[in-house]
Amino acid sequence: MERGTLADTYVAAIQHDLVELPADATRVGVVRQPTSWFHSAVDENRPELGPPADLLEEMRDAEEEMKMQGLCEEGAHNAAWDRVGFEDAYRAYLEDSSEARDAIATLADRLAAGESLALVCFENTEKKRCHRTILREYLEETTS
Repeated sequence: MERGTLADTYVAAIQHDLVELPADATRVGVVRQPTSWFHSAVDENRPELGPPADLLEEMRDAEEEMKMQGLCEEGAHNAAWDRVGFEDAYRAYLEDSSEARDAIATLADRLAAGESLALVCFENTEKKRCHRTILREYLEETTS
């Protein structure tokens, strides 16, 4: 059996037809606190793959501080990302959390069985960095 494909995108891109995903791809949300309108754009949500609350809070605080220093929203986001060491912290979470490891193993099994998946969250990654890109890379590294 052929391995499924893995993609990632943001919810507004789906809602406004800004992204082409494989027609058979299962849209997997990876956010901690999805809104009702988020649920309508995805097939399922795996909140355990969203960043942990303490990391999100640290990121939000740093981002607000950067905005106070005069950075635009995207600049503040990306500067805060670097300041809090977001990528390393999120990767550590993926490895240390049994819930995240179980969810990753489930997605890896689905990919191996030929299912195509598209990871979805809120962040537009044309201008901002996002955890789902790290998650996609992590899945690719652990399943190849």
